[in-house]
This record gives sequence, structure tokens and C-alpha cells, in this order.
Amino acid sequence: MTSDPLTFSVAIALGSNLGDRERYLREAAAAVQSVIPDLRVSSFYDTAPVGVGEQPRFLNAAAIGSTALSARALLETLLGIEAKHGRTRPHPGAARTIDLDLILYGDQIIEERDLVVPHPRFRERGFVLEPLAEIAPDWVDPVTGRTIRELMDRLLP
Repeated sequence: MTSDPLTFSVAIALGSNLGDRERYLREAAAAVQSVIPDLRVSSFYDTAPVGVGEQPRFLNAAAIGSTALSARALLETLLGIEAKHGRTRPHPGAARTIDLDLILYGDQIIEERDLVVPHPRFRERGFVLEPLAEIAPDWVDPVTGRTIRELMDRLLP
């Protein structure tokens, strides 16, 4: 993905494992599209929970688009969308109505206290890589230099 000087290509992971998962994903994607008009959303993938204990299955997707928002402003927007859709955080890894993670922000590498991009664990998560590979297989991870498809292929047995 490339960016013009005024915008950045972004990749966002979406997930839900409470309530009407598909409705939450669709509503969250529509809310994100209000700030990223060219948003493209992958198919939805039904996946087992990973690293969060005994929980309901997730519905996951990925979305890509371009924004002039800073990474920080985009993160705050995503957190606001989560809150509007009933996301609570009673403990790390809690089940959620909607989860929106900023995965990639152009070719930027950002390491701040509460903002790390690329997302630090996306390379090990098939539930992120599979939908992202559907819509952006050639996007290069700025940390490893590998494409999303290559990262996905590394996870396959």
C-alpha cells in the first residue's frame, strides 16, 4: 500500500465475540468509514478464541483505507467507536462486543507508551492475517520486510 504525502494507508483489525457479532462488525465498519471514506472490508471469518481463555467464538475481519488523521487521532477514534458499541474492559482479554485494532499505519513504526504500530502481535495471529491477506496481500510489514501474504504463509502448517 502506498500513501500520498497528505494521507496514510491504514489497516485495522475488527473482532467481536459477544451478542450479534455480525451486526457489531458491520456497524463498527460503517463508523470507521465515516472517517476513512475509502474503507474496504474483508470477508468475515468465524474463529476460535486465541489467548483469551474460555470465551465464545469470534467473528473477525480486516479493513484498509487512507486517512489524513494521525495515528494517535485514529486510535482515539477507534476507541471511541468501541465505547459507542458497548465495549468494556473489565480485565485484559475480556470478551467484547467490538474490538478495533490499528494494525498498520503506512510504513510507519511507532513505539509510544499506549500506541505501538505495527501492532506487536499481528504477525502471529491468523485471525488478523487471513482477512488482511484477502484485501492487502502485498502490503509490506515495515518491521520484517515481508508481505502480508508471506506472513500468512509462515503461519500455515
